[in-house]
Amino acid sequence: MGKINVGKWKEELVDTLELPKDLMYGAVLVSITGRGEMLVENYRGLLEYNQTNIRLQTKTCHLVIQGKNLHISYYTNEEMKITGIIDSVLYEN
Repeated sequence: MGKINVGKWKEELVDTLELPKDLMYGAVLVSITGRGEMLVENYRGLLEYNQTNIRLQTKTCHLVIQGKNLHISYYTNEEMKITGIIDSVLYEN
């Protein structure tokens, strides 16, 4: 009998049942409106915060937001709103 790949099986089940990947895997959700506003959901923690860099810990990576006059407008345990001039968004391992 062959070995079962649990990760692949779970992925196929999530796809087949059309379940939301953010809930099933804890994936980070990023919504950007123009260059001035960003909503981040499912982050784990704040690692760095200044006017030019915001670095967040997610379940699978670090999320780095770079720009000018960056400001965290509000945050909860589930989401964070960032405003300012967003130049780039990077995913780091």
